Amino acid sequence: MFVLGIDPGLTSTGYGIIASSGSSERAVAAGVIRTEPSQPVTQRLAELARDLRQVVAEHEPTAAAIEQVFVNKNRQTAMAVARASGVALLVLAEAGIEVGEYTPSAVKKALTGSGTADKTQMQRVIAMRLGLRTPPEPADAADALAVALCHVQHGAVAGEAS
Repeated sequence: MFVLGIDPGLTSTGYGIIASSGSSERAVAAGVIRTEPSQPVTQRLAELARDLRQVVAEHEPTAAAIEQVFVNKNRQTAMAVARASGVALLVLAEAGIEVGEYTPSAVKKALTGSGTADKTQMQRVIAMRLGLRTPPEPADAADALAVALCHVQHGAVAGEAS
């Protein structure tokens, strides 16, 4: 199965696609969709939707996972992430793809055993699990791969991944 992981954001949304077959996982694609902060929010959201639709059409994922929005001290940032997350969820729903949602700490715990793992530790685990020579970059793409891995792992525990 192909699993699309998404790390939503209005300025940059990370995406990562992994192929999972039994106990084997490999990275298929990873990248970042960027929107220009000087543009109107509506235009940026439309651009994000177009680009995500293109990723879905190109890779035809069978499942998807997205990092849940968490409220931090900066409400404006949380609102922008929530808007991007809503667009991503809409695109996936339109494509008929079921979506798992995971908090950042749940993703960290699933991959490292600790919900407080730092970025460096996460990138090393992602690289190891996916057989990459170097840790994935940029950080948004690495986070998206981590969300996809978490979803596969969650599905495997529930007996759904294959």
